[in-house]
Amino acid sequence: MSSELLVDVGDDSATAQLGQLKLTTIEDQQWPADESYLSKSETDVSQQFDASSPHLPWDHPFYDIARHQIIEVAGDDNFGRKVIVFNACRMPPQHQLDHHKLLMYLKGTLDQYVESDYTLIYFHHGLTSENKPSLSWVRDAYREFDRKYKKNIKALYIVHPTMFIKTLLILFKPIISFKFGRKINYVSYLSELEDVVKCDQLVIPSRVREYDNKLRASLKPTTQPPMSPPHSPPLPSQVFGVPLTLLRQRDPDGDPVPVVMRDTVGFLSEQGLEIEGIFRRSANVTLVKEVQLRYNSGATVNLREMEDVHLAAVILKTFLRELPEPLLTYQLYNDIVNFASVSSEIQVTVMKTLVESLPEENYASLRYLITFLAQVSANSEVNKMTNSNLAVVFGPNLLWGRDNAMSLSAIGPINNFTRTLLDQQHLVFA
Repeated sequence: MSSELLVDVGDDSATAQLGQLKLTTIEDQQWPADESYLSKSETDVSQQFDASSPHLPWDHPFYDIARHQIIEVAGDDNFGRKVIVFNACRMPPQHQLDHHKLLMYLKGTLDQYVESDYTLIYFHHGLTSENKPSLSWVRDAYREFDRKYKKNIKALYIVHPTMFIKTLLILFKPIISFKFGRKINYVSYLSELEDVVKCDQLVIPSRVREYDNKLRASLKPTTQPPMSPPHSPPLPSQVFGVPLTLLRQRDPDGDPVPVVMRDTVGFLSEQGLEIEGIFRRSANVTLVKEVQLRYNSGATVNLREMEDVHLAAVILKTFLRELPEPLLTYQLYNDIVNFASVSSEIQVTVMKTLVESLPEENYASLRYLITFLAQVSANSEVNKMTNSNLAVVFGPNLLWGRDNAMSLSAIGPINNFTRTLLDQQHLVFA
């Protein structure tokens, strides 16, 4: 993985190369099926989204953008940062896509996360002469994203970069700030992404995976990049990635709330309630892995000795995200995604019924977590974490689809459900 923008070339040379470059070739020009749509994101740009439906109607102004699934949200990376994915291969030919709308749609998605640390992953394979946007659009897009968007993006990973994209970055180097340029990383093979995010949680287009396999096959055996590490069998005392029922069976007191949640919530209740941006910041990935290993090996973890509020916050989110089944369970997925269609007069009753249908361990853990988050929100004048902000952070960590990624068609409804749960927690858990 490289974070360099290669070498400088003169403007005239770069422009000439850019005009002559042949983009990634693909054998077929079949574009992805138009099967998925997008729901409202709670932003200024996207107030046009319809919050009452998990899908956009065909006559919605952003329908023609959302249906291609060019932009997706994929949970948190290994540092505790939200992951936004941009798939170039899903962009249709130029004449079939309104690039201005695409830009507004991307801004609407990012607006939900720019107050938190986040990561952007760009899958470049599939950008062709037929679907690439104009250079003026690329320039205007960079300028459109002001400091609000650039401040908290911690890394931009360009997967399968070609000479075209590298030359393009050189061409635009005069307008790319030095600080932002340092955040750009080239990723030659999907296995390299494992250092950043678990690839299982990304819905990587099949064409991208096939291209990655072709790249590997073309290499000599001595130059083969490492494959993604295989899943190791769980340790006898494994805590992360283990079902809640098994964790309860192992607990000496039979506590339905896992020890990781008890430790992190206990510590954060004491030292984190007045920390501005709590749950929005990332943590040192080495420390995160070290704490996970200590929990998984059965060792006692004393978060108070570490005195790192953001580390504890990331550990809590990571534990929830690595559960083999989300805390709100796959069984409730459709009910929650469609919850906005429930009449406001009976929403609390319906929500209470849904929550009480959860397995005992899930219910107890959810109640424990939401009660704590209500304390966080009660201090929002200091920590800036309102129920809406907490919902954006925790929604994707409480529920996701069976394919692990968070499609944009579901993220709005899931976040809305989480916000309502926080708003009405005193009634839901009464």
